[in-house]
Order: sequence, then structure tokens, then C-alpha cells
Amino acid sequence: MKSSIPHQSASRLSLPSDQDAAGRTLGQEELELLGEVIGSGVLTCTKGSMTRSFEKDFARLLGVPHAHACSSGSAAIHTALAALDLEPGSEVITTSITDMGALTPILYQGAIPVFADVDVRTCNVTARSVEAVLSERTRAIIVTHLFGNPCEMSGIMELARRHELPVIEDCAQAFLARSRGELVGTIGTIGCFSLQQGKHITTGEGGIVVTGDATLARRMFLFINKAWGYGDAEPDHYFLALNYRMSELQGAVALAQLGKLEEVVQSRIAAARSLTVRLQGVPGIETPWVDPDHVHTYWKYCLRVDDRVIRGGVVGMARLLKDWGISCAPRYIQKPAFQCAVFQKQRTFGTSRYPFTLARPEALDYDKARFPGTFAALEGILMLPWNEHYTEEHLDYITEAIHQTAEQLREKNT
Repeated sequence: MKSSIPHQSASRLSLPSDQDAAGRTLGQEELELLGEVIGSGVLTCTKGSMTRSFEKDFARLLGVPHAHACSSGSAAIHTALAALDLEPGSEVITTSITDMGALTPILYQGAIPVFADVDVRTCNVTARSVEAVLSERTRAIIVTHLFGNPCEMSGIMELARRHELPVIEDCAQAFLARSRGELVGTIGTIGCFSLQQGKHITTGEGGIVVTGDATLARRMFLFINKAWGYGDAEPDHYFLALNYRMSELQGAVALAQLGKLEEVVQSRIAAARSLTVRLQGVPGIETPWVDPDHVHTYWKYCLRVDDRVIRGGVVGMARLLKDWGISCAPRYIQKPAFQCAVFQKQRTFGTSRYPFTLARPEALDYDKARFPGTFAALEGILMLPWNEHYTEEHLDYITEAIHQTAEQLREKNT
């Protein structure tokens, strides 16, 4: 039996990681702007200029009139929902495969997450899957462009317009991705981005929301600032809101990082396309599916592993790839979001179960049979680490690792 561990003549290669400096673009530009902030002694964005500059430059890059920075990607989703000012018990359609930070804001706003199934190839919701869970209580749709691969926005937007529903785009993993030529985040009503450690650009934690609607932009600005009307003639705390501000230290890093974003994205795309070519024809392995009219910007590079060909499927493959030092994640998330305790046990505020107490029974139907795409997608997906510093040597190493481990697991299957 062949070993999956690289033989001594082909020494194990250390891949750059987005969890430290090896896989990040942090450098002198960030240090210089941080120095300016420290030298000024102004660390709050209400008095400083760095965060405002980042907001203006980000809006300009996306071609939208309004952008407001906040403290995290979760805060961005919460801010977007708060801007819509939904009534308690309203239903918000979302995806079954996403980070919990994109779901709990729905509950905090007193609304009910209603999960749509996903396309197996992309792990994204579709117009058809969203339409299947529409109800008379639906008040908004959240679409997540998972891994940097855009949802099919034309169909979703046509559906939303027909039903007069706002669309929030979760672009945390999809900076500068495009759906039929349009930048994600600018297609729906509000776009939300994350600046967390592993995203295309980072401030450790951080987020930003964008919109073309001046009324929503004003409400988002207020929500980030405890609903205090900075600059108003007679400011007040106008409604219930939080402090989700970004500090000037984060703003400085964000501003420097933004200048590198387009190069980062192009590097990730080029490396991903190169790996896709290298992996063509490997039995039991499928490379990412991308609509020809879309631009995938590769937060991560995700393979599909056929457990009928590869013994042990994604788990077996991941175990052997870790012998090569490739820290891949089988399944992305271990179970659909609706199987987590917060939904299954309705653990929210004390013992109240609020806002689940306002929900229709059908909205809380998490029966597995309703989500065939979700379970099939999670069973087959293997998420490879990815960043902008991958070289041809790294890609050769990853290619060899996948070829060898797939061959070994196919042999076991015979």
C-alpha cells in the first residue's frame, strides 16, 4: 500500500496561511497609517479620519454612494437588518449553509430565519429554492455568496422585485466577485462585507455595509452609532441601537488593505484557475463549478469528493492531506445551521424562546427531506486553505498531494 506522506526526497512544503503573516499582505503601509493614528491620539472614528477615508474609498471602488464601516461581518448583517426595521415575527429567508454570525442577527431583530435549500454545485441558494419557502410573512431575503462564488442574482432579484422584497447580500467571502458583470454587494438592496482575519482583506475583525438607498444608509449609520444623530441640529438617540463602530486603528489598517484588494483578488483567481487545470481528470474529484457569466474570487478553494470513488469521502481525503501539511476542512460546517442548538432547542432570551414563539410551524420545519441539496453539498465538499501568496511551487505541491491521496484512497476502494 502506498503511503500518503511525502517521501523524503520530496520534503514537506510549508504553505502560507492567512492566519499569520505568511498568507497576508500586512506590511509597511499599514504600519505607517497606524503610526499616524497613534501620533494623533485620536482612536475613535467619530473624531478621526481613517475610517471615514476607508468608507469613501470602498464606496468609490464598488461604485455606490453610501458605505459605513462597523465592528464585524456579523455587525454588518445586523446593521442591514436593523435598517429594514422589520416587525417582530417577520420572516427572513436565508441559507442553510452559512456562519452563525449571519443568522443570529435575524433573531436579535425579532425575526424568524427561514432556510432555503442550496444548489449542490455551489452551496448557494437559488431563485427556485427561495421561492419554495416564500410566505405571506416573508419580509426580506439574505443571499450568501459562499466561498466567493456568486449566487445567481438575476433570478433572485427578479423574484424579489415581483414580491417587493429587499435583498441583503452577504459578501463576507466574496470581495469583488461578479454576477453577470455586476459586483456583488451592489446588486441587492444592501451589501455586507467582513474584514475578519481570513477574509480577502483584514483588520482582524471588522465589517462594512453599502447601499444605494439614502434612507437606508442614514438608518445604518445611526444603528452603528447607538442611533445618536451625529451632526444633527438637535441630536438624540432616535431608536434602539448598538455601538458597532470601527476604531481608527482598524480604519487605518482597512484603508491600507483596501489599496491591495484588487491585486489580492487577481492573485487568488489566477492561482485557483491554475489549480483547476492541474486537477482535471482526477477520478472522484471535482473542481469548483463556476457559472461562465460569474467571477469567483476564491475565499477558499473547494473540491467535491465522490465517496463512491474515494474511500472515506471528504473525511478520508482530509485526513491524508493533513499528512502533507494541508489544513483542509471537510464539509465546511459539520451540520446545516438549523441543526445547531440555538434552532433545535430555541435557546435565545432566558426561557422565553422569543422570537420563535412568533413563528408559523412551517417556518420551523427543519425536516431533512426538505433540504436534499444542503445535505448532499455538505457530504461532498472539501475546503482547501487559500490565500494570495500561493506560488507555482505551492500549487505543484497541492496538486501532487491531491493526486497521491486520491490514488491511495481509490486503491483502498477496489
